[in-house]
Amino acid sequence: MGIPKVNEQQTNQKLAKGAVLTENHKKIIGFAVAIILFMVMYFGLPATFDHSARIMVAIVSTAIALWALEPIPLGLTAVIVLLLMMIFNVATTDVVFSGFASPAVFLIIGGMMLARAVNETPLAKRVTYYILSRWGGSANGLLGSFLIIPQIQAFFIPATAVRTALLLPVVQNVLDMIGAKPESKLNKMILLGVSYGGTISGTAVMTAAIGNILTVELLNSFLDLKITYFQWFLYALPIWILLIPLLYLLLIKIFPMKEEEALFPHVKEEMSERVKEFGPMSMAEKRCLFVLILTVLLWVLEPLHGFHPSVPALIGVALMTLPGIGCSSWSTVVKINYDTVLLIGATLSVGYSLNESGATELLGESLSTPWVISLMEKPIVSIIFILIITHLFHLAISNVATAVVTLIPIFIGLSVEAGADPLLICFTASIACLHGYILVVETMPNVLVHSTGRILQRNFLMPGIYMTLIMILVTVVVALTWWRWIGLY
Repeated sequence: MGIPKVNEQQTNQKLAKGAVLTENHKKIIGFAVAIILFMVMYFGLPATFDHSARIMVAIVSTAIALWALEPIPLGLTAVIVLLLMMIFNVATTDVVFSGFASPAVFLIIGGMMLARAVNETPLAKRVTYYILSRWGGSANGLLGSFLIIPQIQAFFIPATAVRTALLLPVVQNVLDMIGAKPESKLNKMILLGVSYGGTISGTAVMTAAIGNILTVELLNSFLDLKITYFQWFLYALPIWILLIPLLYLLLIKIFPMKEEEALFPHVKEEMSERVKEFGPMSMAEKRCLFVLILTVLLWVLEPLHGFHPSVPALIGVALMTLPGIGCSSWSTVVKINYDTVLLIGATLSVGYSLNESGATELLGESLSTPWVISLMEKPIVSIIFILIITHLFHLAISNVATAVVTLIPIFIGLSVEAGADPLLICFTASIACLHGYILVVETMPNVLVHSTGRILQRNFLMPGIYMTLIMILVTVVVALTWWRWIGLY
């Protein structure tokens, strides 16, 4: 009996050693790609690019490789990018650090703090279990519930990753209660619904996705063009409303189930029991709900009071943590993910430095070939072109923030060269950057759902292709109708 145990230990040690070697190889490849890209960009760009612009484009290419392949943590890459910009003197120190002075950084910080405060109360779980107690007794009802929950959360919780992370434990618990196996249609349908629904939840609410916030800040910085919370909601509302039922119908069509497989009343009963266990809403929950509603109202009323969205977010944080008023403690809400803070600040600094070094203008001129300019001159044609290019680019660049900070400055330059509306072009690109369905690495909801071990990359492929085509079609239809009616172009 002893020999098999020794053999098992040796096998486990070999597997662990192999995993370490594989991880080390990935890191080496990541750094090698980053260095090669730096050299190719620096020496390969046209002679029209001066030294500062050449170095800046090379640094951005290196950052993209490191953020995409992740040989080191995202925050560490952000610090290295800042150091490179200062060492090579592509912009002044004030410009290099200016990304961290942006209100967008404080909006993200405030949003993450609000999410921490909400999690200190059972409010989020209460809402989740209540929805499941009403509609969670069938496969269709369960899917619909898990699609709706993140859409509600989007108004209060700022990041798609946070919303998905909050929902996933409940989803896994429900699937375990049903006894859904990883290869079952129900398991695939529900998990893809959680992933894609989490992605869609960032569409209409400006504060619900980092890419939205970055786009607004870059347009404001480059062109002094301001988009309010309400304007973003107005522009994106039809896309958001249409994609949710279309995703629901698509997943039901792809994963049809027999009636006996699709009914599980015990889940509904279990969720009802859990709602009862919560009892009446506590004072902490009521205070939390009041602060959240006040924060959202202040965001919506931005055209009246003129405050940047970061101000209501910070007001919400202050109210959430004030003794006797809030529902959480300061020591709790400050425990946020500083990798995200560094990533946002650094990506904004990259955008500002691209502009300062003249690289943005030169990139726009280099890409302004006659056929590209002709495509950009017609609004609908330019929308289709931007959607396709952005989705293809997003397949290679998984990080949404990186994709936005790379593409938006380029599209601004192209818009100016072609005489097109930069708001229309950049809003379209930003929405497209958010919606990654095909590869696991395209969005954080995909990554988190895949990390459960219950679903494989191949399960994302065909549904993801369908959803990408649906997203493009919906955006074009909305552009032809709604955007024209409200005067977006």
